[in-house]
Amino acid sequence: MSNVAILTPDAASEGFRTRWRDVLEVNAAPLRAAGLSVEGRDWADADDLASFELVLPLLVWGYPFAPQQWAEAVDRWEEEGVRLHNPATVLRWNADKLYLGTLAERGAPVVPTLYADRVDEGVLRTAAAEFGTDRLVAKPRISSTAWQTIRWSPGDKLDGGPEGAAMVQPYLPEIETSGEVSLLYFGGRYSHAISKRPQPGDFRVQPEFDGIIAAYEPEADEREAAERILAAIEEPLLYARIDLVRGLSGAPELIEAELIEPDLYLSYDAEAGAKFAAAAKELIGR
Repeated sequence: MSNVAILTPDAASEGFRTRWRDVLEVNAAPLRAAGLSVEGRDWADADDLASFELVLPLLVWGYPFAPQQWAEAVDRWEEEGVRLHNPATVLRWNADKLYLGTLAERGAPVVPTLYADRVDEGVLRTAAAEFGTDRLVAKPRISSTAWQTIRWSPGDKLDGGPEGAAMVQPYLPEIETSGEVSLLYFGGRYSHAISKRPQPGDFRVQPEFDGIIAAYEPEADEREAAERILAAIEEPLLYARIDLVRGLSGAPELIEAELIEPDLYLSYDAEAGAKFAAAAKELIGR
């Protein structure tokens, strides 16, 4: 029987005390149903991963708050020959949102982004002039779950915003109504999609902020945008979640490519679990 490890939150982190066990089972159940043996391993204390035929970093919650520790762990796993998927190159690249700039340079449709070593009013005014709107969002380059993410317009304070290296994007009003659309791919093949809308008056769609999640049938232009984004990544991917929002022009644009620890939303499609397991078994068999 092939053995698979799913990396879980650092036992010393806040994420370890939350719902990870339930999510681990949601991800592990279809793999077990397909005949694979699955175990959880604390990503910050995993020293025996080379014995597994496949190691999935699907629950490495908290790594953005320990970026150096994460980078060192990925380097160590790569040196030890751990069969990581997504691969180490992706785990390093996708951890820093500079990757959005790389994808934009390759022609992928990406929400316009300005990067700065630190956010201040000068940076925000420059971004407003560049984007043609004075409604902006600022967030850290390395972050998750809307941490240190703020909306800003002239006259607003910067309280609660990013404290270090950051990115600034235009605020997209579509977030408040249609929210985000997430398309899931396993082994490079489309599986299913969900929509995520914020609570009234908010702009954060994450479950931590009671985002409203539902199964979704993507529009043709959303499928086309996601395919262009995947083609621009140029790396082999076992799983990918492509988060899109309609930009100021009305066209779908990438707000996030989740390639490390995305929620796969397997429970929102009856066939998604089997598709995920089939892609994992195909990878093991190569």
